[in-house]
Amino acid sequence: MMRYGCAWSMAAALLSAGTMAQAQETPAEAQPASAEAAPEASPRGAGAAIDTDPLQNAIFDRPFVLSGLRAAMGGYAETRALYGVHEGISEGLSFEMTRFNLFAFAQLGSRMRFLSELEFEQGAEEIKLETAQLDVEVVPEFVIRGGIILTPLGAFNQRHDGPLWDFGDRPLVSTTLIPATLSEVGAGANGVVGLGPVELDYQVYVTQGLADGVVDNALGRTSIPMGRDPLLMEEDSNGEPAVTGRLALRYQGLAEVGFSGWHGAYNTFKAEGEEVDERRTLTLAAVDVAWTPGWLDLRGEAAWARVELPEGLASAYGEEQWGVHVDALVPLWRTLMLDLPTTLQAGVRLEYVDYHRGELRSGDSAGQEHTRATAALALRPGKETVFRLNYGLEWMTDLVGNSPERGMLVQLGLATYF
Repeated sequence: MMRYGCAWSMAAALLSAGTMAQAQETPAEAQPASAEAAPEASPRGAGAAIDTDPLQNAIFDRPFVLSGLRAAMGGYAETRALYGVHEGISEGLSFEMTRFNLFAFAQLGSRMRFLSELEFEQGAEEIKLETAQLDVEVVPEFVIRGGIILTPLGAFNQRHDGPLWDFGDRPLVSTTLIPATLSEVGAGANGVVGLGPVELDYQVYVTQGLADGVVDNALGRTSIPMGRDPLLMEEDSNGEPAVTGRLALRYQGLAEVGFSGWHGAYNTFKAEGEEVDERRTLTLAAVDVAWTPGWLDLRGEAAWARVELPEGLASAYGEEQWGVHVDALVPLWRTLMLDLPTTLQAGVRLEYVDYHRGELRSGDSAGQEHTRATAALALRPGKETVFRLNYGLEWMTDLVGNSPERGMLVQLGLATYF
């Protein structure tokens, strides 16, 4: 916690210094610089064109990046009211401050920029430095990036801000299989190559990786998100970096498909230069698709994981996992409200995750499946705020495939940039 406090204090100091320098260097009557240095936020909405910026630049596509300022701050907040029932039992109505995130951005010349993001979850129950990265653009086709980066595994991990989505819960496949949000210390490169009406963008990074929690956890099953460990921000757990990358094709802002992967050793198999365990690896692959045929907005992501397990655990924990989600959104009504162009839209999300793909020792198929269907109604006054009503049903089976547990959740939420 003190480490994050110090990091944020340094970011605040940088911001203050940048603002003072700007005040000294720019006369009061000077006009702001061109908006080209600061793209407007483009939250996802039904019927809207797919964002044309490459996904590796998604975290800069936010309204706090103001033109004419060397440094700027901003953020977003999410809050909601929930009423849920699980197996016929309800705990009643509750309120939740889901997230409060702060951004700090600095343009360090025409070819360098720095961005950090500090996240407060569940009020302040969990605080983490989610992003702290420096970009150095050699040419648009080759940009060096280093620091704490958002791993390019699927599309959601790099474009997950609450105001962009009409669903209060994040996709199961993107959070319980792909461990979004996955932030790792590392370095690498990204770039964009124009091929006529098609753009190709790539990202390749070497990162710190994951830790033993993938298997050594309290869930009693393989859980890739449990492999995240705050200690990985200062030291690799096994001295062997992971490799991650994404390659995407985008057609005229109407369609995009991305292929991504992550591979590395996740367990501590070396300590002080000595081998203490057998090396075990984890491989993740994902494909994400976006398509806006006219008034319809379709988004989806699928992922597959293979984990090398200690002997004797494969039957109980499962070596393979996979999952998928699909979102469909349509506009219902557009008007002017509160002096802002406002859209009312409806949507549905269907999702499924299998945490144990395979068989038990008995020869029966393993369970541990999670299925969820959610309907959404969202009101968007302007580009930066969304009011959303969600109604979801879910079914969860245990390892041996007993009758599924059932749940229902209604939530009314608000998410906004500031």
